[in-house]
Amino acid sequence: MKYWLVKSEPNTWSWDDHVKAGVEPWDGIRNYQADNNMKEMRIGDKAFFYHSVKEKQIVGVVEVVKEHYPDDTDPKGIFGRVDFKALYPVETPVTLADIKADERLNHLLIVRHTRLSVVPIDAKAWKVICKLAGVKP
Repeated sequence: MKYWLVKSEPNTWSWDDHVKAGVEPWDGIRNYQADNNMKEMRIGDKAFFYHSVKEKQIVGVVEVVKEHYPDDTDPKGIFGRVDFKALYPVETPVTLADIKADERLNHLLIVRHTRLSVVPIDAKAWKVICKLAGVKP
C-alpha cells in the first residue's frame, strides 16, 4: 500500500462535499507530475485530504477505490482521474506549518513543492502525520 496527500480548494471541493458524495472522482488535475502520481495509485491506497489556499491543513483521510482513468473534464484528453472514498475526518487538523516544523517531515514534497496538488507520503511520514492528526495509521 502507498500513501498520498491530495489538495483541494475548500471553496471548490471541501472535505464536507466529499463526505456527502461518499465516492467521487478526483478530477481537474492539469499538472504532469500530479497526474503521474495518480497513475501510481492503486485500489486501497490511502490519502490525506488537504484543504489548500487559506486553511493549508489536512482534514480527512480518503481511499482509492478506482485507479487512474481518463478525465472527461480535460478537453485535450491528456490527464486522468482516480476515484476516492471518504473514510474519516482527522481528530486534529495538521497544518502545513505543523508539517514544516517537524524535522521528521521536512523531506516531503508538500514542503518543497507547495503548489503540487498530489504528492506521495512515505510510510514513516504517514504514521507521524496520523499521530499528529489523532487517527490510527
